[in-house]
Amino acid sequence: MRKLLSLLLVGILLSLVGTNLLAAAKVKIKDLPERYRKWLEEEVVYIITPVEKEVFLQLQTNRERDLFIEAFWKHRDPTPGTPENEFKKEHYRRINYANHFFGRGIPKPGWKTDRGRVYIILGEPNDITRFEGKTQVYPTEVWFYQGKTKYGLPPGFYVVFYQEGGTGEYKIYSPLKDGPMALLTSYYGDPMDYMAAYERLREFAPELADISLNLIPGERAMIAGRPSLSSDVLLQQIEMAPLKAVEEKYARKFLEYKDIVEVEYSTNYIDCDAVIKIFQTPSGLNFIHYAIEPERLSVNQYQKKYYTSLKLNGTVTNAEGKQVYQFEKNIQLEFSEEQMAQISRRPLSIRDMFPLIPGEFRLSILLKNEISKEFTSVETSVSISPPGGQISLSPLILAYKAQPKTTPQGRLRPFYLNGQQLYFQGNRVFLQEDVLYLGFQVKGLTEQFKKEGEIEIKFLKDGQIFKSQKVKPAPLGGKLQDFVLPFPLKDFPPAHYSVEVSLNLAGQKLISSGDEFDITYSTSIPRPWVYAKLLPPADDVVYDYLIGTQFLKNGQPQLARQHLERAYHSRPEDMSYAFGLAQACWILGDVSRIPELLSPLVGQAKVSYEVLELLGKSWQRLGQWNKAIEVFDQAVEQFGTNPRLLNALGECYLALGRKEEARVVWEKSLELNPDQAEIKKKLASLKEKE
Repeated sequence: MRKLLSLLLVGILLSLVGTNLLAAAKVKIKDLPERYRKWLEEEVVYIITPVEKEVFLQLQTNRERDLFIEAFWKHRDPTPGTPENEFKKEHYRRINYANHFFGRGIPKPGWKTDRGRVYIILGEPNDITRFEGKTQVYPTEVWFYQGKTKYGLPPGFYVVFYQEGGTGEYKIYSPLKDGPMALLTSYYGDPMDYMAAYERLREFAPELADISLNLIPGERAMIAGRPSLSSDVLLQQIEMAPLKAVEEKYARKFLEYKDIVEVEYSTNYIDCDAVIKIFQTPSGLNFIHYAIEPERLSVNQYQKKYYTSLKLNGTVTNAEGKQVYQFEKNIQLEFSEEQMAQISRRPLSIRDMFPLIPGEFRLSILLKNEISKEFTSVETSVSISPPGGQISLSPLILAYKAQPKTTPQGRLRPFYLNGQQLYFQGNRVFLQEDVLYLGFQVKGLTEQFKKEGEIEIKFLKDGQIFKSQKVKPAPLGGKLQDFVLPFPLKDFPPAHYSVEVSLNLAGQKLISSGDEFDITYSTSIPRPWVYAKLLPPADDVVYDYLIGTQFLKNGQPQLARQHLERAYHSRPEDMSYAFGLAQACWILGDVSRIPELLSPLVGQAKVSYEVLELLGKSWQRLGQWNKAIEVFDQAVEQFGTNPRLLNALGECYLALGRKEEARVVWEKSLELNPDQAEIKKKLASLKEKE
């Protein structure tokens, strides 16, 4: 029971994921506690991204803010897992340096100055040249940086600061907005004549004069008599530099999952690649195939063994936000030293599949590493058409290997098409030496299309057709046909490509499906190692049970009953199957069937509370008061009391004229929950009749 409630809670919370959480109410900065206001407006003001700031202002408690700040620094830690966060330590050193050296003699702290801002963003310059003590030139500092290309900055560049009017703080210099004339103490020429000002400055400080026209060595300094825009673009890029090294997704995930994952996980989001496709079995069942590839797999070591423990939770919700399906999987992995050496540089890909009814749904998958307390997640929309519709085309799989395999006793494998196991990677990157295997399904094939239609495959590069091919469906094949088509890439130069598969009839495109991929210059790619298990064959009644319960939760009890009847008749002793069918019967008003389904389960050692409650309610609805009391008493004995159970018992006692017993259980119910107006009325009515 406790586990069931836990799963239900996870499902309810996960159903919230995917809503636009960034639209939630924000706290105003002025209303933040002082230490958080200082953190936001002073300590990280130059390095926090707009999304991170937006998320931070939506947090409602100091505990949440503390956890977010922890995640903020963790996400920037260059050596995660070590005791010290070098980025955080260096950042606060820069702030202290800026305050100590750049705030002297001016009415503002050093971090607020132009020099302080650049120093905090870029750190110590490789070189500083000072122009001071010159009567013709205002005090000027030239900072030179190199090695900042990871921020999208040039290999080498200058940042210039000058003391406007010769006093006060140093101001950042722009060749276009300020020009060489701003650096001269006495320039009376045309304020738009940059060359005249340059020549004048060159007389007193030749090196500074050259830099005054362009901050990027080797680039053209002047265009149409004015400094080029490249220097001003550089200054804008410097402001944005801290944002380029940050993947903002972790902040969104923190906001989405802070109430779902345990506290120790909330600051440890890691990214992942995911592939989610829908394929149909020949029997007509639609399966969601999913693959999750976390960016890293953290393990623990004990003696010569490496191990980790993963927990995967998934939910499917419908358009009204109701949970239709929920699953949980525990994955225990253990490796020898030899195995660890083989897989340590390869990503892990967890692959699985589950059946799903037709409709529009939202799928959310949460993967937690219970060893490292890291988590990652995937959210996507899923659409499945009802059976008997028009011809349709599945999503595409772009695989780097297709291996012919047979499955024992017809068991199912994730990402298995046309008798071949498809191996792929979430980032869809290929080598030139690879063969790209294009996998897809065509459903609802008509006899006309099998005779006259064609399937066209186009590869596009830079929007132009690079390669195309046409194939025909099997004329004697069924309405559902699988395709796995090989395309050697040796003639594809490294670039970004798109591929489109279309179904054409009589010169008209009926439907198409597409995807994108890249071919790299690299000579090797670390391919994932796959964790996946075989599933029961497509005709196993477990799928009738799963589909039936999905229909039931989706408000389609008649369709649910059809599937649950088949599951029950195959395994009547299975408590889940019997209870599922009993639920459908209750909703459809066929209450008389329920005792037949559930009574044989009452004597089982592990009978659930839900079975006893539904059986008791059914006897009660049928007017079998003593039988209902017997079942409710068993529920009380095994699972304890609750108001709903006590209220039902009271109704049964009253129906039998056992008013005193009804009064006792209803009073007990009110002790557990005093806010029950209807029960109070019934007790008052009993007292009036005494």
